[in-house]
Parts: sequence; C-alpha cells; structure tokens
Amino acid sequence: MPRTDIARRVYNHAWKLDPIVRSLLDTDFYKLLMLQMIWGLYPKVEATFSLINRRQTVRLADEIDEEELRAQLDHARSLRMSKKEMIWLAGNSFYGSKQIFAPDFLRWLEDFRLPEYRLEKRDGQFELEFPGLWLETTMWEIPALAIINELRSRAALKDYGPFTLDVTYARAKAKMWEKVERLKALPELRISDFGTRRRHSFLWQRWCVEALKEGLGSTKFTGTSNVLMAMDNDLEALGTNAHELPMVLAAIAPNDQALRAAPYQVLQDWESYYGGNLLIVLPDAFGTTAFLRDAPDWVADWTGFRPDSAPAIEGGEKIIKWWKERGRDPRDKLLIFSDGLDVDMIEDAYHHFQGRVRMAFGWGTNLTNDFSGCSPFPNPQLDPISLVCKVSEAEGRPAVKLSDNPEKATGERSEIERYLKIFGNTGRVAHKVTV
Repeated sequence: MPRTDIARRVYNHAWKLDPIVRSLLDTDFYKLLMLQMIWGLYPKVEATFSLINRRQTVRLADEIDEEELRAQLDHARSLRMSKKEMIWLAGNSFYGSKQIFAPDFLRWLEDFRLPEYRLEKRDGQFELEFPGLWLETTMWEIPALAIINELRSRAALKDYGPFTLDVTYARAKAKMWEKVERLKALPELRISDFGTRRRHSFLWQRWCVEALKEGLGSTKFTGTSNVLMAMDNDLEALGTNAHELPMVLAAIAPNDQALRAAPYQVLQDWESYYGGNLLIVLPDAFGTTAFLRDAPDWVADWTGFRPDSAPAIEGGEKIIKWWKERGRDPRDKLLIFSDGLDVDMIEDAYHHFQGRVRMAFGWGTNLTNDFSGCSPFPNPQLDPISLVCKVSEAEGRPAVKLSDNPEKATGERSEIERYLKIFGNTGRVAHKVTV
C-alpha cells in the first residue's frame, strides 16, 4: 500500500464530506467479541451510551462544528459490512482459533447498522447519547469517539498552510520514531496498538501502525485492536472485554447480592464463548481490591489480568500477590498494561516485572495522538483530552463505574455511593487523568 502524504492530504481536502469512519470494522476488536456475547445472551437488554468529557475546560462544542459532527455521525449510520469484510471475519483465525464467530451471529452482523443518536449543545459541550438495544448501541462507542477526536484535530489544523502542516507532521513522525527506537531496546517486549478511540486521525493511526510493524517487527509488535487495520495490514486483531459488561449486569441486577456477583457472572458468560488467551480479567470496574477480595478461586485459573486504572506497577503487584496466595505461579500468567501508557511507563513496568510474569502492553492515546510540541506555534487543540463514551443506563437504571481511580468514576452520585457501600472504597486512589 503506497504511503499517504498526510500533510498534503490535510491541506488539499476540499470535498463536501471527508469520511472519518469508512467501515464498521474501524473499531476495536473487543467490540465484536463482546457483541457476539451480548447478541447470544442479552439480546433484549436496552442500554444507553453517553459521551463524557473529563476535561470540562475544553469546550468541545466551541471547537467542533455541530453540522460537521452530525454529517459524520449520519455517514457512519449509512455503513454496512462489505462482502470482503464478512469473508475475512468468517475465515480468519483469531487468537489461534478458527470460526470464533458463529455463522448465525455473522448472518445477523451482515445486516447491522448503527442506531439513531441524540445530539444537543449545552454550555459549550455536546450532549451525545445513543439509546436503544445494547447489542446496537454498544457499537457506537468507538466510532463516536474517533469522529469527535478527528474533528477536533481537523479544526486545530484548518488554518495551517502546507509548509506548517509538513513541519507539524514531520515532527510528530520523528517524535514517534524516537519512541520506537527506545522500545527496540527491550528484547522481550510484546506491544500492540490500542489507539483507535482517541487517535489524531484515521490516516495518522494507520501511519503509526505501519511504522510499528516496520520498526519493531512482528516479534515485538503483536498487532492492533483496530479490526480494519488488522485486516488491511495482515496483523493480529487483539482485544478481550471492557467495563461495559459488568456495568450493565450490575445495573440490571435485581438486588444487592446479584449486583455484588455481577463481575463474576460476566466472567462465566465470557467463558461460555471464549477460552485460552481470551480469558483475561478486567478487575477494576468496581475496584480491583473488592474484585480480588470476593473472587471465586476459579478466577485464578484464567490466563491473565488487564489492570486498567491503577498505576501499572502497583496494580500488577497486587494481582501477583493474589495469584501467589491462591497457589498459582505468576510466571505462567499474563499481565496486560493499557492505561495511559507512554515509553517511560512501558520501560518502568517492563524492567520491574521482567522474569516474574508474562507481559503485554496496549499502547493507546500516546501512540496515536501525541502532537504536543510538534506545531511550529502553540496549539492546545492538538493536545489529546480524556474523552470517553460509557454506559449511562441499562433497562432504565443508572449504570456506574467506580474504577481504581475515583477521577475515572462515572454515574449518578447517589448510585456511586450505593455501589461504594457494597464494594467498598479500599484501594481506590485518585490521580490525575490526562488521556
């Protein structure tokens, strides 16, 4: 595939609509894995996803044109799976297994389209919601975030001339390549691209993926969470599950006992569909300490954990201690680090845990949207922000995420307090969320 001159294309584009999302496969792989489980076990559950801007000082509705946003969202709603994409999903091997997606599910997916949305402007922010059946609204999370982040990047660059753009992208490429050079020095590194949600742009993410493939090689660079880019670049599509699963099951739980059991019900549901290296626990939806305290012993037999909101070393040590207490050898287990990573954090965690546990790193925003200092003049609009699209309610009940970091908690205050009474507050430590 010929390399795109990103700076020239950004400067020259004058067409009415330059689509940001060009395929329903331009999403994270865990969305498809979760979707199949939701389709099979919870097809009638309703769930609303809502946009949350964690940095309220950034007034998104002042930076992004509402009509442009609507045009991009409407374009995404027009997309369907192509024959090529369906053949690839049906025939490709994922995590070493063929036919991971059931034929009946793929027949349903072939006709899938994104559902309607609700969009309003209020106090300089967008109120964007996706209400409906969970198996439909879940698929809005990644494209919605990708659209808003790229529209913000385009707005930041709209007045740049061709040479300013060329310098900006040249500096970003050099900055990213310096990171690659540092990562090459870690001999047993296993790293993948997790950067779709908050990428600078589709073309920039593609450049980063291709650069990692060439710069690190297939041994160190293990693949990408972006399904379309995995297909187009002959890479592994990677991903397991996300917080929405325990959040929805907790929200629809009929009583406090069922709510407390929701994180483990999710794992039982998951294991009824997947095995092997897909048996990765995401423990922090309601706090890792609470999860480990109440976890059944069989959870320790799963392949690994993805500590997502605690500092990497602190979170990893807590899980290793828990494995040892249950008689499991951490050297046989896998830790996947993915929260706000950049090279310093990757190097620190790699050296700290080397030889004690198997490791993998999912590199997100600081891979695909690190333009800080790359513009010839200051432009804070090029800096990424912490933007998420989370389940806000299920079956008319408010959904909650507690997180190991209270700064990442979502949900109504009264419901957060109720969840804290059930799961406790131990081990939750606030730290600044930047991406």
